[in-house]
Amino acid sequence: MVILGIIVAICLLFIIGVYNTLVRKQNSIENAFGSIDVMLKKRFDLIPNIVATVKQYAKHEETIFARIAELRSKGYEQLSNDDKANFDETFTQVSRRFIAVAESYPELKASDNFMHLQRTLNEVEEQLSAARRTYNANVTDFNNTVMTFPSNMIAGMFGFTPRTLFSIPAEERANPTIGNTFQS
Repeated sequence: MVILGIIVAICLLFIIGVYNTLVRKQNSIENAFGSIDVMLKKRFDLIPNIVATVKQYAKHEETIFARIAELRSKGYEQLSNDDKANFDETFTQVSRRFIAVAESYPELKASDNFMHLQRTLNEVEEQLSAARRTYNANVTDFNNTVMTFPSNMIAGMFGFTPRTLFSIPAEERANPTIGNTFQS
């Protein structure tokens, strides 16, 4: 009877240990996503300043401003995590077009305000990239725990499932062709 009690106690301690490990790793994922969220919000808040600066120089580029205004009007706080990831992808596409427009206006590129906003945007993009890497590392660690034996049995008992990595769109993975950039 004592041996049975010891075996049950060891099994319970093992289950508790694995459960606590899974919870800690899940919390690390949430923390890492919070960092991504902060950077997306910071980038989202830069939009009005960028739009105001560029509008002074490029009044006829209404399509860019319309798309930025559409993204901005959605209200960042109301977006779900999936919508925030979609916003990130859409904003990346819009910001590339924005930089292309800026290249067409030398006086805009010379503007101190524009240069400051562009530097700030670059810093935010670098921080966002680092936050994504941290998030993906935490998700990979969590997924490895959820999917390997024997912790996968305990993960299944408590409803822990693998998480999805933060990924970039296929067009961003393709090698850029810069040859066309220098043709007039």
